[in-house]
Amino acid sequence: MDEKELKLRTKRFGLRALKVVEALPKSTTGRIIANQLGRSATSVGANYRASCRARSKAEFISKLGTVEEEADESCYRLEMIVDAQLLSQRRISALLQEGNELVAIVSASRRTLKGR
Repeated sequence: MDEKELKLRTKRFGLRALKVVEALPKSTTGRIIANQLGRSATSVGANYRASCRARSKAEFISKLGTVEEEADESCYRLEMIVDAQLLSQRRISALLQEGNELVAIVSASRRTLKGR
């Protein structure tokens, strides 16, 4: 997967998460999780774009760490949505899988870069 494809994939992840945010109930719990998910999921793509503009290998690895953290936080919040029974597992499962795949991709990239 090249830089352009991963930029698109992380952007789509954020957009899909925003659709989940819109579907959450307007309860106190729903609003708390919605705000946090909206921020972390859209941050995945924004931080990946920032990593692509890094001035050094060390900065690139550092910024990828932020991407990994935000994607993992998004996965946590998606799990919370299901566990709190705010939305069904069926509604969340594909997005959660995508989030976990993004975590795995970025984590593997960081390990590879650190090993060089």
